[in-house]
Amino acid sequence: MNLADHIRPIPDFPKPGILFRDITPLLAHPEALATALRRLAAPWHNAGITAVAAVEARGFLFATPLAMALGVGVIPVRKPGKLPADTIAHEYDLEYGRDRLEMHRGILTDGARVLVVDDVLATGGTADACTKLIEAAGAVVAGAAFLVELEALGGRNRLKPHRVESVITY
Repeated sequence: MNLADHIRPIPDFPKPGILFRDITPLLAHPEALATALRRLAAPWHNAGITAVAAVEARGFLFATPLAMALGVGVIPVRKPGKLPADTIAHEYDLEYGRDRLEMHRGILTDGARVLVVDDVLATGGTADACTKLIEAAGAVVAGAAFLVELEALGGRNRLKPHRVESVITY
């Protein structure tokens, strides 16, 4: 199955000059979604993953079924103020300003092998911030998995030396 057939290109969204890759048709198609999840999990079955870190918000859509396929739990990585208990945080630069990611303090054990999961790898800023947050918690980033990678934006390079696997590359 060609999963790219289930990704809808939307020109000039969210602003002129951007070609947005809309994954909602893939999410709505049961066979395409199941195929995408199998392909997302395949490279990681023997990687010793002990947890999947889900990047808010669309990463949540893929992280839970991926964690189930790998037999591990999910660690939500959220925007500020969304988690109810004590958190650790990492601030990072965006094109215009700064942002922050948080996760619960103590949710990862020292040395846990964590897979970062999100829907799209673009510039890699959010995924890179997530890797730094995981490492600050004393865990090891085993790699990062994405449904879609926008290769021209260089996110893979930003995530070096971590292993990166993508199902669909544009």
